[in-house]
Amino acid sequence: MDISSILQGGYNHPLSRTWQSQRQLTKSMLMYPIFITDDPQASVTINSLPGQKRWGVDRLEEFLGPLVKKGLKSVILFGVPLNCEKDPKGTPADDPQGPVILAIKKLRSLYPDLYIAADVCLCEYTSHGHCGYLNQDGTIDTPPSVKRIAEVAVNYAKAGVHCVAPSDMMDGRIKAIKEGLMQAGLANKCLLMSYSAKFASSMYGPFREAAGSAPAFGNRKCYQLPPAGRGLARRAIVRDVNEGADIIMVKPAMPYLDIIASAAELAPNHPLACYQVSGEYAMIVAGANAGVYELKTMAFESVDCMLRAGETFEFQTIGLELTSVMLYEGATLILSYFTPQFLDWLDEEN
Repeated sequence: MDISSILQGGYNHPLSRTWQSQRQLTKSMLMYPIFITDDPQASVTINSLPGQKRWGVDRLEEFLGPLVKKGLKSVILFGVPLNCEKDPKGTPADDPQGPVILAIKKLRSLYPDLYIAADVCLCEYTSHGHCGYLNQDGTIDTPPSVKRIAEVAVNYAKAGVHCVAPSDMMDGRIKAIKEGLMQAGLANKCLLMSYSAKFASSMYGPFREAAGSAPAFGNRKCYQLPPAGRGLARRAIVRDVNEGADIIMVKPAMPYLDIIASAAELAPNHPLACYQVSGEYAMIVAGANAGVYELKTMAFESVDCMLRAGETFEFQTIGLELTSVMLYEGATLILSYFTPQFLDWLDEEN
């Protein structure tokens, strides 16, 4: 056997195996998606998302307190209005007495060091279930949709959220939100995380049950990206960087590792997030329950590939002189429903 064939000595020990990774999962990389409903006392199981619930504002301390003690660093809030009157314009989205704004204020008070993000979209609040205003023929009316999305984002920022994360996929909404934050004097206080490459995936089913956000008719394929649209995703990433996004997100994660790699290449100076969506989570849990694999092992494998995606070294030279070395890495932030388990598992690993 040739000397160059011998590799296993480099990873035969658990510690040396960790040295083969450019990046390893830490608690600060995890953002926990949570569903906040307008029943203050709610604690409602979501059947399609094992282990997850819809929570009322008055139950947040009971729910999140133990996780914060274990090292939970950040959450992203999704409003689930069940008792309000929805309309075509999503009026309840930024209701001061609605679940998201109340939760922002409650969590800022309870946990001053917890980083709070809020998803910004209209689909949970519109009577038709789409992510923007509609024309009479049922197509998206983009300009008023963008204006309304920006308005909601700014009102979340005024309530004290650390990060607004528009998931609507309307053209031009990043620029509109950034300008709105600037006009409100909040651009230097509120991070803008863009769902830049959000695909029209079949993996959102459990989320739509949890959030009650399925469209009443049609689908979202005219504004979410087609699964094979790599070029569109690259263009959307570049657009959102130019419009002022502070973080770029890819959603879903595991089926789109090539897009994570593209995002790392196109936006090397931006943090990169990926969302391990509800369908990914549900599949991994179902496989473990069926005995296909061990849950902890598979959960770590699923995020390790997200951290790895995009890793490459680029050397730039002038003549014989090495002038710069750049490391394109994978995700720096992972939105995952496994976050509570990871908090325990990472302690066990350490």
